Parts: sequence; structure tokens; C-alpha cells
Amino acid sequence: MELYKTNQLKIYNSLSKSKEIFKPVLEGNVGMYVCGPTVYSNVHLGNVRTFMSFDLIFRYLQHLGYKVRYVRNITDAGHLTDDDAEDKISTKARLEKIEPMEVVQRYTVDFHEVIKKLNFLPPSIEPTATGHIIEQIEIIKDILAKGMAYEINGSVYFDVLKYNETENYGILSGRKVEDSIENTRALDGQSEKKNPQDFALWKKADEGHIMRWPSPWSDGFPGWHLECSAMSTKYLGKTFDIHGGGMDLKFPHHECEIAQSKVNNHVNPVNYWMHANMLILNGEKMSKSTGNFILPNEIFTGENNILSKPFSPSATRFFMFQANYRSILDFSSAGIEASEKGYLKLIEAINKLDKIEISSSSSIDIKAWKQKCYDAMNDDFNSPVLIAQLFEAVKYVNLLLDKKETLTVDDLKEFKATIHTFVFDVLGLKNEVEQDSSDKINGVVELLIKMRKDARDNKDWALSDKIRDELAALGIQLKDGKDGTTFSVN
Repeated sequence: MELYKTNQLKIYNSLSKSKEIFKPVLEGNVGMYVCGPTVYSNVHLGNVRTFMSFDLIFRYLQHLGYKVRYVRNITDAGHLTDDDAEDKISTKARLEKIEPMEVVQRYTVDFHEVIKKLNFLPPSIEPTATGHIIEQIEIIKDILAKGMAYEINGSVYFDVLKYNETENYGILSGRKVEDSIENTRALDGQSEKKNPQDFALWKKADEGHIMRWPSPWSDGFPGWHLECSAMSTKYLGKTFDIHGGGMDLKFPHHECEIAQSKVNNHVNPVNYWMHANMLILNGEKMSKSTGNFILPNEIFTGENNILSKPFSPSATRFFMFQANYRSILDFSSAGIEASEKGYLKLIEAINKLDKIEISSSSSIDIKAWKQKCYDAMNDDFNSPVLIAQLFEAVKYVNLLLDKKETLTVDDLKEFKATIHTFVFDVLGLKNEVEQDSSDKINGVVELLIKMRKDARDNKDWALSDKIRDELAALGIQLKDGKDGTTFSVN
């Protein structure tokens, strides 16, 4: 690892709008928190892209030798897109006439099954919002005691305008409270909040609301933004290294997290804010609310109206890395088909690595090529540039097989190890391509030749002739000689 110093890793920080040299809170130890799914419906491919981006980051950090504590939560309560609305899980339970925890269980299982198929590494900790109600209540008490929140009719709201007197609500997104005041719809008479910008820390449950917990203020449930502050700081400390999520979470979700945590702990909670960009379909963002989405299982089975055929999990995963995590990626039938061809080409080259013969000298600078692979990933996890270097390796494989280039035993060993590291360990692909079918055919014919020899030794001429004639009918001619039997294919 001497050639690839971990302190050369550059991360794009959404807070500073620049790439910075990565400096973990504790040298060698990294704390990373990623906002997980709200489990009220099946996870779609746009959701998966975000989690896959951070799976790549998790894998690479571990490969570099960091000890990573990766926390990815499950939102199983309190997801309010509007403080005056019902949370998504309760809405789903009411519509389907089942318990909210049935909804949670069903879609948590679905989420885990999907990401397992896509070969995700499990996070170090996967906490749930409902498992941390006590911690959230304690944070609310503290924010109230510091005068940055207020209680009305059993609900508690964070006072954004008061906070903004001494801090900067909008530091992450670049939004100004003054602008949001002008652009916010009039809520006079419709909301109990002092100001439209204020957000719920605790909501009193209406009579028909199923999910509720006791608190000093009412039987109710926590606000969506609060859960991540509670769980991230519990497992990673008051300040940790990386907080990730989808681009759509930057405002208001992550902005609210910063405000809550700064009031509660008096420090900036996160060193590096990282956001994965959108996956678009039909020119628009994938979204459950608009119906513009595709489920991963629909891709694997081919049961959809978008794609021409099914695609494997690894081909799908390979497609997702064709763009840097911060760039918009357009999902289309043509796009994933092209990606599948590239994936097959890459794996077929890997399957031929053992056929390369060693030489007394090397005509390819493997160390320089290897460094380019690391340079790509060290530059804010630039997966498309890494993939370009892997296709350069495919060219090398073909040239080596044709004996137009040469490698020594040590260089060949390093070449193989590097390819396997980046394809399987870092990108997380699987070898879903069978070995060259000609190798299998040759093996089967050799087995039949042996069986025929045994038949002849046992004077079973009928079986011997049957094997010869059946192979001949398939275009495989046997030729007996003093050194044994050989075959040719017509």
C-alpha cells in the first residue's frame, strides 16, 4: 500500500463545494452515516443508485486500509414531507388496512433482498428510527431548554428564525431564510407553527394516527429530520467524517440535521457532506410519487415496459458506475445494453487471464497502469475513469494472448491481482459469465474419448463404435494413432 497513500484521497464536499484531501477524525478510522430507505414501498432503482454509490465508497475506503464504521439507518417512523401531513408509513398502513409495522417489515425485507442480489456489503450498523425514540426525546428536551424550539398543542417545532440569528440556516444548500420567507405559501390559519420555515421535532398524533409513543409533550412521533441526528451521533460521535445521501436530501433534511446537531452539541456534526445525484428515466427524476420509476427486480426478470430483455444484477451494477456518483445518470434500454456488453467483455477477459504465458521481460508498465486505477478512485471515487482503465487492461489481455506484449511472472501476478481487486472487491461485480464454451466442449470430448478407450479395452465394440459415430454426426472426427486418439471439428 506504500504507493497509494490514503491521505491523497480527494472528496467532493457539498459544504465547501470543492474537493478536499480526506482527513478522518481518527487517523485510520472513518465514521460514515448514510440516510437509508423509508420503508413504505418497494425500493426503486433511483433509490438504489444512492445506496450503491456509498457501497462503492465503503468498499474503497476499506480497501485502502481504513477501519470504517458505516451506519445506514432504516426510517420506519415519522417521515413527514410536510409537517401538517401524515407520515408515509402510517398513510400506507391506513390505505392497506394493516399495521404500520407490517408495512415496515414487508418493505425492509424487500430492500434487503434487492441489495443482496446487487452484492452490497452490509453496513456496520443498521439502526431504526423506532429503536431510538428515547434518544430523540432527549435531544428535543435539550433544544427546548436552549430556547431554540417551542411547544404548541403537544407538538414541538425548531425555531429556524431564532437559530438563524446566530447561525446560518442554509449553510449546506446555499439557501437564505429571507428568500424562503418570500417564496413560502401563506399558512396563516392553516398551521400552528410560528413561521413556515420551522420544522417538527415532535408531532402530536391525531386520534386516528396508529404510530405513537409517549413523550413529555404528547403521545406522538418524532420528526423525520431528528432521527438521523440521534442515530448518527449515538454511533459515530458528535463530529464524524462523512454524511451521505441523495441530492434531494440536501434541503431540507440535511440542513435541518446540521441545525439540530449544532444546537444540541455546539459543534459542526460532519466534516464531509456527500450527495449522490439523480437517476433519470424518460428525461425525469425517478420518483414513486409520479410513477416514473423501475424496480430492480423488474430489470432482473425482464417484466417491464422499458427494456428489451432481462439484465443480471452485475450488469445492472456495472451500468450504475458509468457516471460519477455526483453526476446525473440516464437510465435507458440502450444504455444498459451497452453497459452489459462492456461488462461481458471485461469478465471474458478476466476468464482468460490464466492463459497468459509468462516471459523473461515485460513490455507493459503494469505499475503505471495500476497507479492510474488508484488515481481514478482517489479523485472523488471516479468510477467511469476507473472503468476506462479496466478496459485498457482488456486490451492488454488480448495483446498478451496474441504474444504481441509480454509480462514477467511478477508483473503478471500484480496485473491479475489488481484487476480482481478493482472489479470484484471495489466495484463489487460478480463473475456471471461462464468460462469459454470451447473449453467445456473440449473437456466433454476428452471424457468421451476416454470412455471409448475403456470400451475398446473391454472389447465392447458396439459402445466404442456408437461413441465414434455419435461424435461424427455432431461434426467431431476421431483419429486413432499410436500415441492415442485425437479429434478435429469440421
